[in-house]
Amino acid sequence: MPTQNDRKGAVKRLKLLAFNSKTTPEIFRKNIDMEFKTVFLPNNVECTEYKYGDINCDILVPEIYSSNRVTLYIHGGSFIGGSKLAWRSFCSSIANKTFSRVVVPEYRLAPTFPYPAAIEDIQSVFRALFTEEQISCSLNSEEGHSSLPEIIIAADGAGASIACAFLFNLRERFKKCIKKVIFLSPWLDISPTSSILSAKKKSDEIMSDEILRKSSLIYTYETNTSSPFISPLLATEEQLVDFPPLYIQMGEKEILLEDAKSFTEKMISIGNKCELDVWKNMCFMFQMAEDYLAESHLAVEKIGKVVTDNEIGQIEIQNRPKLEHSINSEA
Repeated sequence: MPTQNDRKGAVKRLKLLAFNSKTTPEIFRKNIDMEFKTVFLPNNVECTEYKYGDINCDILVPEIYSSNRVTLYIHGGSFIGGSKLAWRSFCSSIANKTFSRVVVPEYRLAPTFPYPAAIEDIQSVFRALFTEEQISCSLNSEEGHSSLPEIIIAADGAGASIACAFLFNLRERFKKCIKKVIFLSPWLDISPTSSILSAKKKSDEIMSDEILRKSSLIYTYETNTSSPFISPLLATEEQLVDFPPLYIQMGEKEILLEDAKSFTEKMISIGNKCELDVWKNMCFMFQMAEDYLAESHLAVEKIGKVVTDNEIGQIEIQNRPKLEHSINSEA
């Protein structure tokens, strides 16, 4: 039985999130789903399936949520694996702590659908979600609600690269509705000049230069990896200007940390808001080891505080209506 201080068990579990040369995309995806899927969602969160822009998505609804807030969560998985099923439990915890509905798209994966398929899917989901939320907020505005939706963009690992590419292409009128961007252990530079990939050998408990290199070459051609749409750390000032407020959360032991520090410095230097929150002695995506590490729960609570800014009592909230066709009710 796992304990709250079982680091060995946590590392074993989290290694399944990183694609390596010892597996295939099919086995990699199967292993992630088998390890992270769950029958019962935490905190009485309801799950229903819905199509935004013809992309299958989970909608995770906590018992109490802000009526005009919604989070679009882009899961990681080395561009090759991951699914809304595998992230359903973790994103349910995010939904509960942020008092937000969370939408998790089932975007297309490499190698069958290489770059830029995933980015196109997220763009499609966002456009449909934004339109629906804008209509809803407009209808509720007569009751004293805000007429503009409050959208949170959250992503982890390789999902952060996809999120940045999507945000770089976003028009100003859409950006105004994005109140916060949250990255967990982001992949920010997988180009040949990356300090990780240019080193002879670099690794931590979960990630390695080999994992980044192998995944990037399955996702796209090596010549493409120097594009800011794949390696956001290489973005120009013009692409980064007016980037929504960013919060990055990651572990002290990650080889990805130096890139996050550089990205944070770059963002702040051009006047953007960016906070890098480094957790002592933690590894890549420790937040998804909730059965093994007490810090996992604390980290998700911190994400909740970052999103809500301790605003309960000051926002329009509502109790969740019963979802007649929810996955939970069918179980």
